[in-house]
Amino acid sequence: MEFQIAGVLGFLIFIADIWAILNIVESRETSASKLLWILLILFLPFLGLLVWWFAGPRERA
Repeated sequence: MEFQIAGVLGFLIFIADIWAILNIVESRETSASKLLWILLILFLPFLGLLVWWFAGPRERA
């Protein structure tokens, strides 16, 4: 049972990371900034996602 919960949680984090990376690629940030955000998410999937969610680049109105 615990293995199934961990697997589902891992899959959800994986999907969220892909979503974040796609948003980063489509953003207006510089290439260097995009690369740094993507590397952060790839190397620290959960923590990187949280940091990007709260401090990542935002679209300007």
